[in-house]
Amino acid sequence: MPQIKSAIKRVKTSAKANERNSAQRSAMRSAVKKFDAAVANDDANKQELYQQATRAIDMAKSKGLIKQNKAARDKSRLAAKINN
Repeated sequence: MPQIKSAIKRVKTSAKANERNSAQRSAMRSAVKKFDAAVANDDANKQELYQQATRAIDMAKSKGLIKQNKAARDKSRLAAKINN
């Protein structure tokens, strides 16, 4: 544990940010997995799940969790799955 006051604060801040980022990334991955499962089972709500998954990807991109190219690539793959 650091001794300097600013370093102590930095540890707390980075831990909070890490928790928030992990939750956001997990939510994105879960949304994509739900969509993949719906496409595999040919569920009726796959269009809704597609919208949720693309929104989760866009949120992760805007927060800086994933890069713009990965977001575009992931959304493109989702669109290809729903159109087949």
